[in-house]
Amino acid sequence: MSGSMVDQSANNARTAILQSIRQHLADSVVHNTGDKPSTINPNTISEDGKESVVVESGVEMFCQKLESVGGHFIAVRGETETAQALNRIVADLESSLQRSPRIALSDAPLLSRLARAVEVGEITVSPSVDDLFAYDVGVTTAQAAIAETGTLVLESDQERHRLVSLLPPVHIAVVDAADVCATLGEALQLVRRNGSEMSRAITFITGPSRTADIELTLTIGVHGPKELHVIVNEGMELL
Repeated sequence: MSGSMVDQSANNARTAILQSIRQHLADSVVHNTGDKPSTINPNTISEDGKESVVVESGVEMFCQKLESVGGHFIAVRGETETAQALNRIVADLESSLQRSPRIALSDAPLLSRLARAVEVGEITVSPSVDDLFAYDVGVTTAQAAIAETGTLVLESDQERHRLVSLLPPVHIAVVDAADVCATLGEALQLVRRNGSEMSRAITFITGPSRTADIELTLTIGVHGPKELHVIVNEGMELL
């Protein structure tokens, strides 16, 4: 093959890649607008027969966005229901694994209380990095959530949870509904509430881990958890 033909082939490949990038950037514009999405409630009909628009709450929007990126959510009220939801997720995992799962917890005191309700599995608080690779589930809390993208925000200074949330193939996170923010900016303001300084490391998690090649073919769970379950606590009842 002559040099000119090689150059032409390279130019064609470069043009195709750039066109693909432009197209995907154009498609993403609709997701970057500042307008919040709304839903139509089919049960709300005005006298003239027209549907009225019902704007989603922050929690509703967060759950919708979370599901759109492959995550799962359970809405609960209080720690008792949170513990029951955690036990249910782990029990389902045990059924799929056909063995007792190994569960790693972050060092958040809440999780130690919730773990009392888990009836199956080996539970360890903040196992070593080397041991974490052998665990099936990592359980953490989240210090905030972003409604517009379905994203969890985890602060390193609040609990030892970064690797617990990243290494096991299943991640379960507990977040308070009061900490669900509309936007990234609001979430960053929230995580600074205890002072002017942010944590040394802040982890943003949007759905299960995704990896894409140059053709934008997605693979789930290669560089992180392949399942994400979020328990949204909307109540204040204590165990």
